[in-house]
Amino acid sequence: MKIKNIFSYIDKIPFTYKTSILLFIIIGGMILIIVLSQISIYTVKHDFDILFEKRTKPIIKLEAIKDAYVVNIHDTLYDVYHKNITLEQAYDVLDLGEQLIEKNWNRYLEITFSNKYETSWVTKLIKEFFIIGSQDKNKILQNSIISNINDKNVNIKELVSKIILELSNENYEKVSALIAHVDFEINTISIYITNLTNYDLNMAISEKRDTQKVFNTLSMILNISIVWVFLFSIILSIVIIIHFKRLHFSLEDAVNEKTKELQALNQSLEKRIRDEVGNSRKKDLIMFQQARLASLGEMIANIAHQWRQPLGSLMMIVQGIGTKMELGKLTPAVVEEKVNDAMLLGNNMSNTLEDFQNFFKPNKEKEEFSLKDCIEHSFELSKYLLDKEKIEFHLKILHDVKMHGFYNELSQVFLNIISNSKDALISKDHKKLIEITVKKSKNKIRINIVDNGGGIDEEILPHVFEPYYTTKYKSAGTGIGLYMSQQIIQKHMNGTIDCKNVYYKIADSDFENCTLFTITIPINEGDKNND
Repeated sequence: MKIKNIFSYIDKIPFTYKTSILLFIIIGGMILIIVLSQISIYTVKHDFDILFEKRTKPIIKLEAIKDAYVVNIHDTLYDVYHKNITLEQAYDVLDLGEQLIEKNWNRYLEITFSNKYETSWVTKLIKEFFIIGSQDKNKILQNSIISNINDKNVNIKELVSKIILELSNENYEKVSALIAHVDFEINTISIYITNLTNYDLNMAISEKRDTQKVFNTLSMILNISIVWVFLFSIILSIVIIIHFKRLHFSLEDAVNEKTKELQALNQSLEKRIRDEVGNSRKKDLIMFQQARLASLGEMIANIAHQWRQPLGSLMMIVQGIGTKMELGKLTPAVVEEKVNDAMLLGNNMSNTLEDFQNFFKPNKEKEEFSLKDCIEHSFELSKYLLDKEKIEFHLKILHDVKMHGFYNELSQVFLNIISNSKDALISKDHKKLIEITVKKSKNKIRINIVDNGGGIDEEILPHVFEPYYTTKYKSAGTGIGLYMSQQIIQKHMNGTIDCKNVYYKIADSDFENCTLFTITIPINEGDKNND
């Protein structure tokens, strides 16, 4: 009877109101469901992330502290006691270990007692409203363990200081007893850390249970909301279907409404297309600017690399003039010689600027030059640094060839390889030699550059021509010399360049582990050869 009264009352409501109520229930219910589902997802994810980070990070820090005590403190004291390492080395490792321990311990305390890692307000509200109990944190136990760890840490620092002092006095009997005491303290602090880790793990388990309870509560609320929306939607839908025959919608109005929607959609699509085209153009401009900046940076790095050796030679010339002046051996002939050498280096540096300015331009004029002159020119630019390091240079021109190409670029290739050979020979005690051999083979010219600097590590050898790959310190090399040499030989001379370790005979002496660079350049039919 009551149900009939309800349907009778609903039937009296105007049709527009019925549809409005139905839409309100459906839209409101859907919004409510979406909001509740998003809150559930956010709450669970937020609590999981926060609690996971709060409990796992401290455990990681505690494990790092245990490792530091064992590796940096215990093992180091053992090694220095048995004289496996020096006292200075032990002091550095112990100092590093104390820093790591202090850093990780402070970070653990910061995370443990921080207000940052709190559950969401939704979780707090649900716990309070639905009386979901929180875990027993047992702060007294945690604070007691932390206090004990702090005390043990102070004791270990004092014992380590005493051990260092006794080791410096070579009192090894007392050191042995102190090391045993340190081992006991480290074992004790490891037990405390393990207890603290277990405490954090138990807290993590308890917090996971609370999170699960909150999730279950939210799921229950969400399910109830779905059922409520579903029931009311069915009731109103039935009423609307009964009265659907009374509806007198105009077909023309419906078509006009759809037309308006399509027009709005078309306008929206046109606007989105314009926006996307504009964004694409902006991205193109940014990429073009980045490419220009990258090219500029690479050019500057290349010039700096090519100027390093001539500048070193200029410094040698200036120092030589000063030395001869102090010794009273500075004569006009010497001054003239040094000035000519300095001018040669200056002209080469100027030519380097022009070469790299035009390096990436496709239209460059080639010139005809003697390969022998080009190699001797490169040697002249390097002779001061080679003489300083007492490095002998041998040149064997079996076939001099008139090349048609880029003189200065090829000279830069020779400079790069000679510079690398010089760097490899600096630390050697034996006789230091560099030899260049030029030989014609059919329609190609082969240039072998070899030094007895001990060769290149087999792991490094495959990477020597890669850009920015270097085994030198940053102040001594950029790793682009051999890369640029390869680019010059391959792209501008249509040749090849290879590197390998060989057994070689230089100046009538046999040497093992020599580094051999082989440059092969094709000879054009129009070139003039002087065999």
